[in-house]
Formats: sequence, C-alpha cells, structure tokens
Amino acid sequence: MKNRSFLVPIVAALTYVLMVTINALANILPIAGMNTGAVSDAYPNLFAPAGLTFSIWGLIYLLLAIHTIFQFSAKDQLPLRKRIGLIFSLSSVANALWIFTWHYQYIALSVVLMLVILISLILINRLTSAQKLGTAFYWTVRLPFSVYFGWITVATIANITTFLVDLGWSGTPFSESFWTSLVLVVGLIIGLSWGLPTNDKAYLFTFIWAFLGILIKHTSVFASAYLSVLITVSLCLVALVYAIVLTYRVGKVHEN
Repeated sequence: MKNRSFLVPIVAALTYVLMVTINALANILPIAGMNTGAVSDAYPNLFAPAGLTFSIWGLIYLLLAIHTIFQFSAKDQLPLRKRIGLIFSLSSVANALWIFTWHYQYIALSVVLMLVILISLILINRLTSAQKLGTAFYWTVRLPFSVYFGWITVATIANITTFLVDLGWSGTPFSESFWTSLVLVVGLIIGLSWGLPTNDKAYLFTFIWAFLGILIKHTSVFASAYLSVLITVSLCLVALVYAIVLTYRVGKVHEN
C-alpha cells in the first residue's frame, strides 16, 4: 500500500522532468531549427508580449519543482494530492507534446494541446481553491499552480491569436488594433472572473506580468504606433492592480 502511495508522485515527477527537458531542448537544439520565440515571431500580431516576459517560465518551473519534490514527503490530504498529481501528469505530457506541434508549426493542433493544459489547470485550481490552506499547502501546491494557471490562461489567448494569424484571418472590417483591444478586455474579464472570487493574488499578478509585457512590446518594438492598444492595456493594468488591492482587503476582512 505504501508503494502504491508513491506511484502517483513518481509519475508526476517523471512527467515534470519530461516537460522541462523537452522545453529546454526546444531552444538548445533547437527543435525544427527554430527556438520557441522565433516561431512566435513568425506569426506577428499585436497581442504577443515582449520576449523578456517569457522569463516567467523559470519561476513556473522552479515552483513546480518545489511542488514535485514536496509531494514525496507530504502526509496530509493524500487523496487530494493524488488527484492533483494525476492531472498535473496529464498537463505535463500535453505541455511536452505542445512544444513539438508549435515548433513544427501545427498551430491548430497546438491550440488543442494548450486547451488540454488549460483545462487540467482549471481542474487543479478548482481543487486547491476549495481547500482551507495551511502555509505548507499554499507554498507547495496552490501558489505553483496559481502562477502556472495564470500564465497558461494568457498563453491560450496568445495561441488562439496565432492560430487566427495562421488562418490568414484579417478581422475585416475592423482593424487589428481594434481586435487586439477587444481581446485584452476579454482577457481582463477572464482574469478577474477567476482571481476575484477565489482571492487568488498570484493568478492576478501573473496577468499583470503578461499585460506589462504587451505594454513594453508596444512602447518599444511598435514605438507606440497603436494608441488604442496602448490605452486599453494600460487601463487593464490599472484594473488588475485595483483587483489585487481588493483581494488584500477581502483577506483582512476574513482575518478579522
């Protein structure tokens, strides 16, 4: 029985290592002769953030590594951790497969795999947000998956945007800046609809990081040429900062 209890953590650890290895090789080799960012640049659009924004993957991998290691020593909430481990394993395999579809530019299939990752993280975060959190549980379970979920939410929007570019969709009769502004607002609504009810600060902070990346891209690469996008992303950032302030206020009320 004890050996069985370690089976899920072992599978989760192996699939985590697989995911990180494939993602590293994608840029070291690189797979299909292009690194991950170069593929993104091959489908230019106004939603893609500045390259430095993707450095968040380092934090995500670190947090997930902490979760992966800690699951071997955790003694509490074992049924919950087992469910999370199984879903996490699925998301890690989907993440590794996504790299191949992205680098070989099977964009439609990459969207499908991105949705598998997103749905997996929705399920995990629904499980974690429903729990009374101890400090250890927060730092080793909820925080890693909140940050991962936040980034994948934005990445899914970006992936779908790339798919539309791949299809050659022009958005006529509206301009690209109009559609980008609309997508930013939709992204904001999605972020707030999860972050506020669950009081998930880490998720909201991840959105701020992503939207800051878009702002930086527009003020540097695009030289502020798309004013409507600049205004929209700036207002979205203000809304996200205010949302985080609200989560802190709610937290203090609950403590009292």
